[in-house]
Amino acid sequence: MTDYGDDAAVREILTGTGDVWAVVGLSGNTSRAAYGVARVLQRFGKRVVPVHPRAETVHGEQGYRSLAEVPFPVDVVDVFVNSSLAGGVADEAVAAGARAVWFQLGVVDEAAYARVRAAGLPMVMDRCPAIEIPRLGLG
Repeated sequence: MTDYGDDAAVREILTGTGDVWAVVGLSGNTSRAAYGVARVLQRFGKRVVPVHPRAETVHGEQGYRSLAEVPFPVDVVDVFVNSSLAGGVADEAVAAGARAVWFQLGVVDEAAYARVRAAGLPMVMDRCPAIEIPRLGLG
């Protein structure tokens, strides 16, 4: 398998692309992985923007139904949706002007990865920032 999350790309996205992270799939459901990962990102100094059909406020941040509804620039789009839907989200991230895309553990779409990279953006796939931050000694 190809490594879609080499240390250089992971480090670049976590430290060099900006601090506003749209977390697609983040809701107020505390039992979902997105909820805990968003909290880790906040502790790491990131502003977390929930993107979910319910547009819930999570961790003190206003939610939006889609990336297109977010009224300010987003640096990184962190994707917690099924792999079959993730490619569309990646395309929305590029269209919205995001500076990087991150697909969570278990989220894999090689064609989307190729499109994002062809658009000139860094991308990590099948990785979790809550694991990578301490692994790389960043937290």
